[in-house]
Amino acid sequence: MKEATLVQLRNSKDFFMTDEIIHIRDGRKREDIGYFVPQKYFDQFDTFVRKIEEDRKLALLQKIAEAQRCDPIEEGSVDDGLE
Repeated sequence: MKEATLVQLRNSKDFFMTDEIIHIRDGRKREDIGYFVPQKYFDQFDTFVRKIEEDRKLALLQKIAEAQRCDPIEEGSVDDGLE
């Protein structure tokens, strides 16, 4: 994995012509910005990101279901139709 700063990204025309993942940092603030993932790894990376998104959505749905269980329908109240 290569290391790069934002300045290096701005000043290089062929910087992204690589088959390595690049770790991008802000050189002035000494903070991590993220990663550049080349097209070569797109399929693996896309699968990874989809799995993360699916897990996050599933956790949210589980929270909603738990909240529904904790909020019983009382006599005379309106049902939202969810079970």
